[in-house]
Amino acid sequence: MHRHRELCERAVDPLEIAAGLEAHGVTDRTAARFRHRDVFSLAEEMYARVARDGEAAPRPETPERPGARADWAALALVPGALCVAAVVGLRITDGRPRLAVAAVGALAVAFGLRVALRRGPLSSGHRTTGATRAWTCWLIAYALLGDGLLGAGLDGGPDGPWPLATAPVLALALACAPAAWCAHLFAVRASRRLTASRGLKEFAASVQPLLLGVFGLFLCALVGLLALCGAALGEPAAFAGAGALGALLLLARLLTARGFTHAPAVVLAVAGAAEATALATVFAGRLPGCSFLVTPVDTVVGAWGPGAVPVLVCGAAAVVLLIHSTRTLTRASAHATRPGEPP
Repeated sequence: MHRHRELCERAVDPLEIAAGLEAHGVTDRTAARFRHRDVFSLAEEMYARVARDGEAAPRPETPERPGARADWAALALVPGALCVAAVVGLRITDGRPRLAVAAVGALAVAFGLRVALRRGPLSSGHRTTGATRAWTCWLIAYALLGDGLLGAGLDGGPDGPWPLATAPVLALALACAPAAWCAHLFAVRASRRLTASRGLKEFAASVQPLLLGVFGLFLCALVGLLALCGAALGEPAAFAGAGALGALLLLARLLTARGFTHAPAVVLAVAGAAEATALATVFAGRLPGCSFLVTPVDTVVGAWGPGAVPVLVCGAAAVVLLIHSTRTLTRASAHATRPGEPP
């Protein structure tokens, strides 16, 4: 009680104490030393003692403001709407006006994405670093430009403008809305299971299928958007590459939104550096005596095409984050209400 007094005083309910104890490394075995069957039982006694002693009255839960869900749901549509406008502008312009439309459209989509991530279930009280934002922008830029530049570089070019893959980027922008709803579904269902669980292992076992189900639901929505955008624009949908990137970005945001920022930052940086290295080796291989540098990328592209690079890089990164998420987002402490955060 003395060691965790601050936690007990600000707790809204015993579940918040249980989540906080778990975050401090208290397990069911530790609780058994205090003659309790699990951490939840220990948390109930700690909560009852604080309330009974009158040291701190539990603050009432503040319900979600009416219209708050409509606010973030509408904001989640903004990146997709701006990206649609940018793609239409690119289709109806040419020459210098097209470059201006591309620049303005990219800035507008980036601004819309920033606005969408400041509210709702994908928002985070922890500021992401400039490096993380830069690597995220690079991964999206590679989805737009990378495959065309890589293919042109291996063919001895580029001798002129290379093709833009607008369909995958448009689908990723539109996928912000299903990503927000999937994150909301995961947060709500996980909170309910936290209330119903009677042990840390029981909670983790019940949340892991929920996480995988929400992840699969988002992938289904993304595949549908890729098919729709590819058909509408008459371009390859790039299901594998864009799907792997979308999965990576969703998992990174889910972790960041719950305060776990280190692993997403590292994985996004490694993935972005790997794609940048693949491009760099193609052009560095033209230097005298450096032709061996292009061999790995040339082998991969020769076997599966330029799209294999983002599939392998983003796919491996997404698998790493998925494994990390099943160990991190299934903890009770990942779903505790933070100070200043609405319950």
